[in-house]
Amino acid sequence: MPDLPKPGAAARGLRRAVASTGLPGTGYAPGASIDRLTTSMPAIVQIVIAVVISFSISRYLLGHPAPVTAVTVTISSLGFMRDARPLRVVETALGVTLGIALSEAIVLGFGQGVWQLALALGVTLTVARLLSPAASFAIVAGVQSVLVAVLPVQAGGPFTRTIDGVIGGTIALLCTALIPRDPRRGALRDAKRFLSAYIDVVASLVAVLRVGSETETDRVLEQARRTQPLVDSWRTSLDSAMAVARISPFLRKHLTELQRQHVMQQNMDLAMRNLRVVTRRLAVLDRDGRPRPEIAELLSGVVSSVNLLSQSLAEPELVPLVRQNLILIAVRLHPAKLLPGQPLAETSVVFAMRPLVMDLLMASGLSADEARAAMPDMSI
Repeated sequence: MPDLPKPGAAARGLRRAVASTGLPGTGYAPGASIDRLTTSMPAIVQIVIAVVISFSISRYLLGHPAPVTAVTVTISSLGFMRDARPLRVVETALGVTLGIALSEAIVLGFGQGVWQLALALGVTLTVARLLSPAASFAIVAGVQSVLVAVLPVQAGGPFTRTIDGVIGGTIALLCTALIPRDPRRGALRDAKRFLSAYIDVVASLVAVLRVGSETETDRVLEQARRTQPLVDSWRTSLDSAMAVARISPFLRKHLTELQRQHVMQQNMDLAMRNLRVVTRRLAVLDRDGRPRPEIAELLSGVVSSVNLLSQSLAEPELVPLVRQNLILIAVRLHPAKLLPGQPLAETSVVFAMRPLVMDLLMASGLSADEARAAMPDMSI
């Protein structure tokens, strides 16, 4: 009879689960909430500082009595989006300012009323869709257009709100460069999440190959397919980090590090795609239920190598060790030598593993020619 967990251990496990994922059905997870707050603190500080500066310029320097627009444009432009690229900040600021300017022009020419509201919104949405393919651009422009058309005309002269909008957008862009959120942290977090998922998929495949199971191989394939959102998140946060580092004098020194991570991200994306190819081939072979220890041993080396690759994000001195481990795997990828006498169906897995290991070698920083040179010559 199997040993049952002690009640105390079960209770501790339940408490840990509730702390990290929340009570079932409540949608509230204390652990996740604290993590979300911690990661959002740099953005909160940046937004507060930017809003105070925008408000102060409009209110005290230009004398605008109620610079609501300057504040709202600043908040809308910065926001809590994962994508904090300067281009996105500029696009949002332009969308908001466009809506304000068009609506102010219509109010100035025709006054306020129902048909003026319809005209302002219609013109704004039409122009916004002509200027940008992004639906969010038109929406933010439309929202601001409606507010200008509905709210009382602001004292201070024509296009006061438009001037405030320009101030808010400009301050948002300056704060993106001068008070950056250090988006490297988000990129690093997403990189580790993806690499951890990659390791889990390969480790699961190793376990299946050591015992042989068609059903379990299909399950691993589904597990590999579910990783696409992780690599997409990594790509987004990394692109954002690189864009901010290019314009920020405080983060520019980290651009080389981010470019290395960019090379890693591109090749790990390909490595995951090739891992799915390998898993699909193994899913067909595993219908016979036989273990495949030779392939399992190679993939076990991949697990160790990717684990070191993940650590190398914080410890670059580990990169040579990653390459060494991967080269030791690469030199064995000769179908006739690894699986002598086996039919083509079996050796096809080794052929499929060659581009996978090449992608991993390139993720470690080798060029395509250097990675290709590590592979055994198939003509011998």
